[in-house]
Amino acid sequence: VSPGPYHACMESNRVARVAVDVPLAHLDRPFDYRVPDELADQAVTGARVRVRFAGRQRDGFILELTDDSERAELSPLLTVVSPEPVLTPQVAQLVRAVADHYAGSFSDVVRLAVPPRHGVTEKAAPPDHPTPDLERREPSTLAGYPAGEGFLAALAQGRPRAAWTPVPRTDGLGDWQAGLLEAAATTLQGGRGAILVVPDQHDLDALAERAAARFGRGSFVSLSAELGPAARYRAFLAVLRGQVRLVLGTRSAVFAPVGNLGLVALWDDGDDSYAEARAPYPHAREVAVLRAHQAGCALLLAARGRTAEVQRLVETGWLHPIELAPAAARAVCAAVRAAPDDQRLPRQVFATIREGLTSGPVLVSVPRAGYQPLVVCDRCRAVARCPRCSQGLLRTPAGLTCPWCGPPLPSWRCPECGSTQVRTPVAGVARTAEEFGKAFPGASVLHSTGEKRIDRIDDRPAIVLATPGVEPVAAFGYTAAVLLDTGVTLRRPDLRAGEEALRRWLAVAALVRPAADGGTVLAVGETTDRQLQALLRLDPVGAAERELAERREAGLPPALKLVMLEGDYRVLTEALGKLALPGQATSQGPFPVLGQDSELARLTLRCPLPVTAELLGSVRALLAQRSASKAEGAIRVRVDPHVMG
Repeated sequence: VSPGPYHACMESNRVARVAVDVPLAHLDRPFDYRVPDELADQAVTGARVRVRFAGRQRDGFILELTDDSERAELSPLLTVVSPEPVLTPQVAQLVRAVADHYAGSFSDVVRLAVPPRHGVTEKAAPPDHPTPDLERREPSTLAGYPAGEGFLAALAQGRPRAAWTPVPRTDGLGDWQAGLLEAAATTLQGGRGAILVVPDQHDLDALAERAAARFGRGSFVSLSAELGPAARYRAFLAVLRGQVRLVLGTRSAVFAPVGNLGLVALWDDGDDSYAEARAPYPHAREVAVLRAHQAGCALLLAARGRTAEVQRLVETGWLHPIELAPAAARAVCAAVRAAPDDQRLPRQVFATIREGLTSGPVLVSVPRAGYQPLVVCDRCRAVARCPRCSQGLLRTPAGLTCPWCGPPLPSWRCPECGSTQVRTPVAGVARTAEEFGKAFPGASVLHSTGEKRIDRIDDRPAIVLATPGVEPVAAFGYTAAVLLDTGVTLRRPDLRAGEEALRRWLAVAALVRPAADGGTVLAVGETTDRQLQALLRLDPVGAAERELAERREAGLPPALKLVMLEGDYRVLTEALGKLALPGQATSQGPFPVLGQDSELARLTLRCPLPVTAELLGSVRALLAQRSASKAEGAIRVRVDPHVMG
């Protein structure tokens, strides 16, 4: 009697557990396949393979090779696409953790971790990568902070985790690039690898230039989608094969297969660019936290401002703070003043610009257009907020509506002055430029926007108008900066409006010369606003403490876990009836999604952090049940969404 498939499998002593590229929730698990003798040498853990699944050929990755299987009959691997072990066990473990954390599937996350194969690049001779020059000594940035020297000492010997809050300067104590590279150098000297993550290509290019000057060109690689298929895969292979131990990159670089990983560092975690736009919508900061926990490596989250998520980790003791007291920060940074916004351009603005132009360029920051139509009280200009969760209300055809709670409010009255009338504030760069052109006819007026960005300017006197995030760097720093329409930034219809406003303002303040050299920042707005007060004191840590306390009081992330389900109203209503919620979990909705088709709705689920796994397990079980039964209608799941959309 000829042996069956099971006996043949046991004779070859090879079973491959494969993660098949199938995003269906009920199939989100490994499947066993027999490894034919002719593929035994190529079928290695982490290799790309092709298998037959549900009558079709599918791609997949070998997660494990074993000699045992629960099934008696196994289908064989069809082919090994490449014997290159592109998915390491450590990265596979991280992919699984991220998928579970965001109620997603392994196949959706692994696409972010492993770039598409480029066959020609894989077969080509690898380029040479010199050893990093670690003998070069530069002035220490981190050691200038009370806890910085201790962090570096621990980094050389252990696995510290820290939240670094650089002062708002571009040099000296505020030089975040030098700080990250210093931490990387210490890690490399200890024989381990490091990953440095930044928000966008502009920051990556700047950091790469500094890294090349410090470690030597070719001693590290950059990973980003901007590189193109061949260059990106070439850099990925250099990391995978152990040719380099230092990786710089944007959000997906946090998955880089660095061997003997010693450090993951991430700059400016509050930047929206870190939120992945594809399902399951992971945030690079959370992936970095998960990886540091799994790999037992050091973690450095650095930002001029501090998000509530980072503050929660500091308060629990999981992250240790590296920061200066506000008084010490004010002693080395630009002087910050405030002017009331009884007029959009009060006289202090013109006086500040006029004085600044005598010795160099002046920066004017204007909020970018295109925000959703958040409304304010027509009489006192207070933000119109939801009486249930205190988030900003939006004006919709159905009336004033909260983006978190819904449905439209039957009525609204300002708690400050009692008015029932609202208005929508607007601001723009072009109009502001015209006004300054008339007020300073002899001055050069420059624009820097997302559509037409200016990277650097010289030290000649000029008025530079810029939208947030694209401010040019002045050769010797700006003599002054003016923050206009601060209330517009604060009134964004977003949970993160306050911390985002402070993050942007601190970025502007960092571009201005220190007060000792005459640098000054003027913020036009409601002078009693707590975010503006935090800017005046240069106290982002205090602002984060208050922000987290308010989130706890309002029952909002990161004080609890929030899961959003979006889809057809009928589908969500049916899903809510089948969802097995933990005892401490609550639901709101479904209710219509603002600005979308009336059939699209949103269901929000909340629970305390200790029962997060139970809630996410219930959501995943619901998705698996719907997937297995081929239920009509799609449901999009977002866990702790970084921004509303």
